Amino acid sequence: MAGIFVGLMSGTSADGIDAALVRFDDGATNPHCELLLGRTYPWPDDLRARLVALGQGEDARSLEELGTLDVQTAVAFAEAARDLIAAAGVDAGAIRAIGSHGQTIRHRPEGARYDGQHPFTWQIGDGNVIAERSGIATVADFRRRDVAAGGHGAPLMPAFHAAMLHTPAEDRAVLNLGGIANFTLLPAQGDVRGFDTGPANALMDAWCERHRGTPFDAGGAFAASGQVDAELLLRLLDEPWFMLPPPKSTGREQFQLDWVQSRLRGGEKPEDVQATLLELSAATVADALRAHQPDTRRVIACGGGVRNERLLARIAGQLPDAQVETTANYGLDPDFVEAMGFAWLARQTLAGLPGNLPSVTGARGPRVLGAVYPAG
Repeated sequence: MAGIFVGLMSGTSADGIDAALVRFDDGATNPHCELLLGRTYPWPDDLRARLVALGQGEDARSLEELGTLDVQTAVAFAEAARDLIAAAGVDAGAIRAIGSHGQTIRHRPEGARYDGQHPFTWQIGDGNVIAERSGIATVADFRRRDVAAGGHGAPLMPAFHAAMLHTPAEDRAVLNLGGIANFTLLPAQGDVRGFDTGPANALMDAWCERHRGTPFDAGGAFAASGQVDAELLLRLLDEPWFMLPPPKSTGREQFQLDWVQSRLRGGEKPEDVQATLLELSAATVADALRAHQPDTRRVIACGGGVRNERLLARIAGQLPDAQVETTANYGLDPDFVEAMGFAWLARQTLAGLPGNLPSVTGARGPRVLGAVYPAG
């Protein structure tokens, strides 16, 4: 399905709404896509604070608050889409659809903590509101159909990565460094696989915000000012989640500051904890790749973590047999790959094509994902 789509994405760090205006070619199975414009829009401070708190496991204060947040989040997404389209000078009538990820407030693919039997994932940002305010058909709520089919609902980007970056010439791995790190494994031959590996930026961002008052560690400078605490690193790596086999996914419910705090002995320097959290991200990424696709020769990174030069350097240092580069070398802006992916997922949905990969999520089969909210 050819045409122009908008993709909207906000990840576990809730550090902004990534918006991508994407043109797809004339309907090839594995289409070429072109990023016409990408921008990141900040959340209002008070809204972001509540979204982060909910994502880290805090309960909503009331149903009234939750309903209001659902609409507020949708309004922010709609405004981002409208601004992006206007900035690109594209007529809104030319947009086929908006694909909106929403904002995850809870991800329990193994079942709720209350009964362990009813898995769910929940992304707020009402698609009705986005469609109404933008005047453009909107596809949203992508993850829950996969969960209903027995999958994790995450990660969803491997199908897009495979369409854009697979080659029969070599084993590749696409590494998304968002709040959580996840791999898409693209063997030269065989099934695509993908799974979360653990924290990428989420813990570092939260620790940096607590101790430096800034939402992220620019370039890894805070981490570079400290020393890795080897004993603390071992206590962090002793987390049973890291030993689980794929399919697996996680979020701030698992990896947040309370989790870090429970493993501190007291008296650690903040910069040393930051250095250790960076090393944790690099080590768990490298361990996962060695365990599940040891012959990988090329790691192609995307997501906000590619701006952390120290993190990329540590990952490269732990994977000496693989070339570590970014998606920029393949015409995909690392900052907007996920947003582009949700534009692609919207395209899949409108075409009646599946957006999940059962080999990745563990679902019972391919599924057309998302709900479509028509334009006015």
